[in-house]
Amino acid sequence: MNRIIKAVFMAIVLSIIVSGTAYGQPDLSINMDADNYSSVIQIMVLLTVLTLAPAILIMMTSFTRIIIVLSFIRNALGTQQTPPNQVLIGLALFLTFFIMAPIATEINNQAIQPYLENELDEQLALKRALQPIREFMFKQTKGKDLALFLDIAEVENGQKLEDIPTSALIPAFIISELKTAFKIGFMIFIPFLVIDMVVASTLMSMGMMMLPPVMISLPFKILLFILVDGWNVITEVLVTGFR
Repeated sequence: MNRIIKAVFMAIVLSIIVSGTAYGQPDLSINMDADNYSSVIQIMVLLTVLTLAPAILIMMTSFTRIIIVLSFIRNALGTQQTPPNQVLIGLALFLTFFIMAPIATEINNQAIQPYLENELDEQLALKRALQPIREFMFKQTKGKDLALFLDIAEVENGQKLEDIPTSALIPAFIISELKTAFKIGFMIFIPFLVIDMVVASTLMSMGMMMLPPVMISLPFKILLFILVDGWNVITEVLVTGFR
């Protein structure tokens, strides 16, 4: 439980740091001696960053791929709202914490703790905190997607990570994650589609035209998923896919 709480805390701090880099590095320290208008603006910027931080954190981690694959599993099984959305989102979040834990630990050791001990200034801390996230996204991003945004941004030298702007790396990473998730979803649908076709053909040959094939195929699809230990297999595929 302590590890989970620590991971959640580091994720929140990381989201604030990353969002500051993505949206202009606002000054999070409020000068009490400054003008009242300046303090109000700083508070508004800070609240805006905190509002956008969860969305930024979700889109820059493994959450996107995981939640899409889990949704494909439910649709392929045809179980409607089982498991419910809350369960799928919770599972995706905790798998994301598990996958991103080494990166969060690296950011905490290299950026957050030195910054809290006044060993680094804000800009250097932001740079060090963003570097592990950039390496993670660059490793999972396909070259074709990255080249698309580099061409749009008119960046010529984009072979190395240091030459790629974060504004181009983030959307390229999101598109790559969507492609990968849909490929996994396609492979998930195939065996369940075969079961639906077999059941539909059998019912037609027996002349049972009024009986919905989904009603008959659902128990067989659930049985198949149980026999192959589907949740274990899918979780292993998702986790090892980021290693």
